Amino acid sequence: MKTTLCLALLLAASAVHALSDSEKETLMTAAQQAYEQQDYATAREKWQTLAEAGDAAAQSNLAVLYYEGKGVAQDYGKALEWLEKAAIQGDARTQTNLGLLYAQGHGVPQDYDKAREWYEKAALQGNAVAQYNLGDLYYTGLGVPQDYGKAREWTEKSAIQGHAAAQFNLGFLYENGQGITQDYAQARAWYKKAAAQGDADAQYNLGVFYEEGKGVTQDYDQARAWYEKAAAQGHAEAQNSLGVLYDEGKGVTHDYTQAAVWYEKAAVQGDADAQFNLGLLYDEGKGVTQDYTQAAAWYEKAAVQGLVQAQYNLGVLYRDRQGVAQDYGKARTWFEKAAAQNFAPAQFNLGLLYANGQGVAQDYTQARAWWEKAAAQNDARALFSLGALYYNGEGVPKDINK
Repeated sequence: MKTTLCLALLLAASAVHALSDSEKETLMTAAQQAYEQQDYATAREKWQTLAEAGDAAAQSNLAVLYYEGKGVAQDYGKALEWLEKAAIQGDARTQTNLGLLYAQGHGVPQDYDKAREWYEKAALQGNAVAQYNLGDLYYTGLGVPQDYGKAREWTEKSAIQGHAAAQFNLGFLYENGQGITQDYAQARAWYKKAAAQGDADAQYNLGVFYEEGKGVTQDYDQARAWYEKAAAQGHAEAQNSLGVLYDEGKGVTHDYTQAAVWYEKAAVQGDADAQFNLGLLYDEGKGVTQDYTQAAAWYEKAAVQGLVQAQYNLGVLYRDRQGVAQDYGKARTWFEKAAAQNFAPAQFNLGLLYANGQGVAQDYTQARAWWEKAAAQNDARALFSLGALYYNGEGVPKDINK
């Protein structure tokens, strides 16, 4: 699930005391024009006059200026004050914005229960943003008991009104069977609605559906098309997935150079999978000049994020002195991190370091322990090495039958 919270200017004035209709209209028009021209000081002056006379729209718009620091010093407390004045007059958009302040803790102690209260008032009036935000509170269990059913109910009300983020979230609920029976066809339908509005997450998820054949016939060309839409918006996961398609020649001509281009776009955004994939291209010299130093640098970025294959490959580079100074201690450290995630090749290589006394004191008992973990996953090298230990009686009683 993703969340979207926003403030919006109100374009219509409600009842104002001591001002004629023509005066109200003149002030509101002048304020709106000034705001559009980024003359926020003039906009504030006009809205202030209307707000002090009780105009709910002006009160709400004045709150936006204080919230965003336009034409005035940013002041969440003032934003709260003016929003409350407008909200008690029943304007749904203002009530939504007031809920936002409580949810974010701007100008007031963070209070999800208060946020829910104001979102609910607006949602019951049909405000799509409030319905969406209320659905998110129920999904996350903030200010209310977690309830996927109610999350789906409020999210659906918003999605039906065309709220793109709600359409995405509703697709997510259908995809994962949360608050509703899992239904990939419905998930895809809602993702498409959001994707048509330019929602990058929805475009990416549609790409995944077509790549994996979830609720649709597997279609790499369609996967590529949706990934491209999301990737063009800077969506890191989509950029990485597009790189994978080029790397593997699925739906596109096999092209390691293009794979490297897309991996790098995602990698510089911190995507661990892309960092590993780019490192692998440098490691193997595919689409780029072979460069173990670059491979090590990208592996490390992914490894520190916990990506097990990157941790293992980085350990190999340190062990084999490729792109880095040979350092068995660092090799052991990275193998240990990967082995702790039950990665069999790392468990085998960690056992090998103990067997050879590289970066650690030679210890056949430790070697046996790690090889047993890898052997339990049917790692052939570990099985063979365990057999050799028993045959030679190293760290275990000699037993040629084992």
